[in-house]
Amino acid sequence: MGSQSNTNPKSSPKVIKCTSLQYLFDLESKNNNIVNKIASINNGSQSSVNSETEEILSIISYCSSDFTFSDLFESPAQGKRLNLIRLLHIIKSSKNSLNDQILAPLMSMLSVNLFRPLPPPSNPSVNSDLVDEEDPISTPSPMWSHLQLIYDILLRLVINTEPRILREYIDYPFLQNLLTLFQSEDPRERESLKNVYHRIYTRFTSYRFFMRKSMNDVFLHYAFDTERHSGIGELLEIWGSIINGFTVPLKEEHSLFLMRVLIPLHKTKGLQAYHRQLAYCVSQFVQKEPVLGGVVVRGILKYWPITNCQKEVFLITELEELVENVDPDQYRKLALPLCTQITRCLNSWNSQVAERALYIWNNEQFVKMASTALEQVFPVVVEGMEKNLKWHWSKSVLQLTENVKTMLEELDPILYAKCLEEIEHRESVSRQAEIKRQEIWDRIEMAAAQSKILHSSHYICVSH
Repeated sequence: MGSQSNTNPKSSPKVIKCTSLQYLFDLESKNNNIVNKIASINNGSQSSVNSETEEILSIISYCSSDFTFSDLFESPAQGKRLNLIRLLHIIKSSKNSLNDQILAPLMSMLSVNLFRPLPPPSNPSVNSDLVDEEDPISTPSPMWSHLQLIYDILLRLVINTEPRILREYIDYPFLQNLLTLFQSEDPRERESLKNVYHRIYTRFTSYRFFMRKSMNDVFLHYAFDTERHSGIGELLEIWGSIINGFTVPLKEEHSLFLMRVLIPLHKTKGLQAYHRQLAYCVSQFVQKEPVLGGVVVRGILKYWPITNCQKEVFLITELEELVENVDPDQYRKLALPLCTQITRCLNSWNSQVAERALYIWNNEQFVKMASTALEQVFPVVVEGMEKNLKWHWSKSVLQLTENVKTMLEELDPILYAKCLEEIEHRESVSRQAEIKRQEIWDRIEMAAAQSKILHSSHYICVSH
């Protein structure tokens, strides 16, 4: 027992000393092994990254080629589509931004595929804006199977990549080329373009002024020069979102855009194709600053169509919506010109125009506006009502006219009766003037007949 207790204290320090030295040697060897393993792993990861980069570059190079699409299912075209799908998947699944080694050739490939000569209009003699944008495409473009993926890749890049990185590739010429593609007759391409262009506007704040000015140039060129452009509706949709973000009070630039661009767009022949988007943009302005309502109403009345009944229906609907947002202080100034135009419309021989103009009197806000200047409005409106009841051919228009007449009589029966008396008095004066005019013509004809008889008596021929 005692010997064991004596030997243990002596032996233990030696053991600890040896173990400590051995531990240090082992630790050093282990560290060397770990470093070697890390180095091998890094070399392997670096080589894998390089291989992935080379693979992506190979896909991009293959997708940069063009095809004639003479055969929709030709193997090269199908191969390109599969590679585009693969590339889109890679970009979607990538958590980090692409480096310049990939980004530069990728943007070059997108430009090669997107910026191409557009085919000529399918029917140059007909305004393309008259085509219903909801109609299916009669001749689908075989390129769309590729273009759809190209637009998806571009959209994903714009969303996932920092603007400071993409700014080197998405510059002014790139944006101008994108804007040119809105002339495509394929509504699917215009829809994809709209999403990409709007996303760029949202993310690239430094480009916003340039993009707004470029779109304004397209609108002005369309309204005052060619009146031919397929993408006005999509561009107006982008503007609707932009206007929705304007702060109040509006800047002078934005008010001028309303007066110089949006209002003149009401005068074109192709208004039917984009009127919904245009009306939304205009209503957004008036909702933000109701004072602008007077400018808009007068502008629409200035460009009122004469022979296009469908446009008249659209504009009546737009005016009805504007009245609900116009500053009430302007009601008295707008009542007479607005009611005068509505009265002309309800006297239209086109039943759709007449009915739509009569229905506007069911709007409480419109009646309230007319009530602010009854003494000026009633003579015009009452005369139009009486004219409809006497001469209009449509039974439905006659019934609606009766209903509106009843409502107006209840609004101010004394003034309505006074207007009827004035109408009867004017008609009586007109009839008397017509009678006098007819009497004068009768006397002139009688005098001319007598003069002819006297003149012919001097040249009586006597035969021998």
